[in-house]
Amino acid sequence: MRSRLDPLTIAAITVAIIAVSSSGPLIAYAAAPALAIAFWRNALAVGVLAPVTLTRRRAELRGLRTDHAWRWSVLAGLALAGHFATWVPSVKMTTVATATALVATQPVWAGLIALWQGRRLGRWTWIGIGTAVVGAAIATGADFTRGGTAFVGDLLAVAGGLLAAVYTSLGEKARSRTSTTTYTTVCYSVCAVVLLAVCLLFGVELTGFDDRTWLAIIALTAGAQLLGHSMFNYALHKVSATTISVLILLEVPGAAVLGWLWLGQTPPTAAWPGIALLMAGVAAVILGARRPAALPTPDPVDIDLSTGDR
Repeated sequence: MRSRLDPLTIAAITVAIIAVSSSGPLIAYAAAPALAIAFWRNALAVGVLAPVTLTRRRAELRGLRTDHAWRWSVLAGLALAGHFATWVPSVKMTTVATATALVATQPVWAGLIALWQGRRLGRWTWIGIGTAVVGAAIATGADFTRGGTAFVGDLLAVAGGLLAAVYTSLGEKARSRTSTTTYTTVCYSVCAVVLLAVCLLFGVELTGFDDRTWLAIIALTAGAQLLGHSMFNYALHKVSATTISVLILLEVPGAAVLGWLWLGQTPPTAAWPGIALLMAGVAAVILGARRPAALPTPDPVDIDLSTGDR
């Protein structure tokens, strides 16, 4: 039985939710190409993590090749690069609220990956998947009627959620054999190298941004990329994994409020019922995955805490 929440744990959860909620608005605010933002947030995160890994985890880093953790970490980095290459542009093409809600379908995709791996899904998980699909269809349908790039942005956000689930599934294998610090250092490094190659290949500008854009990128790295994940992990000593996973869904209304107050963005009225259904469905998937009737499925914390990477 977990003890009552102390003020420090409550503060950690609050900071973490704000940190991950700021991701979409910061991306939309930054006056830089989406792929450049994706590259720099990973490169800067590696700059913070690598010194720690190289000084305190050097033996573990050398031993990655002996137990195949290196392979899983590299593959996870490739999937993470795909996640950023789809979701970050989506935020600039549709509203922050819609893009954040659609990428939050990650637990739904993780459940379907578990099914593909031969694991049985419980009734509530299936109900949640169905509800989330209906909600996503309503939300994207509202953007389709708007025309322009909004609908394409919705599709990219859904693809970002799928790739995030693949990234988490691969990361689950790597993290069973290595520490989070070493894994994230390798994973983020691979992700940064791939995104750098894509930027150079397509001539994406990586420099020359104004000071406000650089501050936004730094805030994105410190907040969503590093701080949010760390604070949620800290809170796990007092709060259950399932509760943390559901709390992370507060990122969606949090991002919507920030997008409205800061950027003047709001999804079309017709999209709100879809977003609400989508969130209800994702919550049902998370809670259903923890019901004892179902066989083991990917840990919801692993599924959802990677929102700190968004």
